Amino acid sequence: MYPFRLEPAFKDYLWGGTRLRDDYGKKCDYDKVAESWELSCHKDGNSVIADGEAKGMTLAAYIEKEGRAVLGTNCSRFENFPVLIKLIDAKDNLSVQVHPNNDYAMRVEGEYGKTEMWYIVEAEEGAGTEYSHSQRRGICQNAGVIQTETGPHPEREVVLFLHFIVWVIHR
Repeated sequence: MYPFRLEPAFKDYLWGGTRLRDDYGKKCDYDKVAESWELSCHKDGNSVIADGEAKGMTLAAYIEKEGRAVLGTNCSRFENFPVLIKLIDAKDNLSVQVHPNNDYAMRVEGEYGKTEMWYIVEAEEGAGTEYSHSQRRGICQNAGVIQTETGPHPEREVVLFLHFIVWVIHR
């Protein structure tokens, strides 16, 4: 295996903006670029190898061809590649995102649930997020948590993004 660059998959959801293309140099012809999936083997948007011998091959196809050993020992317990890294440009409010846990997701959707980590790159004045979970609920303003309380749904987490650029890593 050699180090290679990946070309992202893009999503043009209604709430997206133009900053991923205009300010961050993402090469995409969509009017709105809501998400750039930088590292993905997800069926809805696979990263494509950008250089070297495997240029043009999807990351999922490369892993299948070369064998799961290319992922290292920590990924061997997962049937599917477990990481999705994306950039999000939320120009408008996102719809409420409901992410089931692994048990529910595998049973109903045939794929893993999501454990998320957010890294907010920049945010407009007044931007924020809301996060709710069975164990805690946090409302974030300008990337700082200002409230926590118990939420009602142990089988899913709810995420609402409001006007910012964010790295999202799903595992």
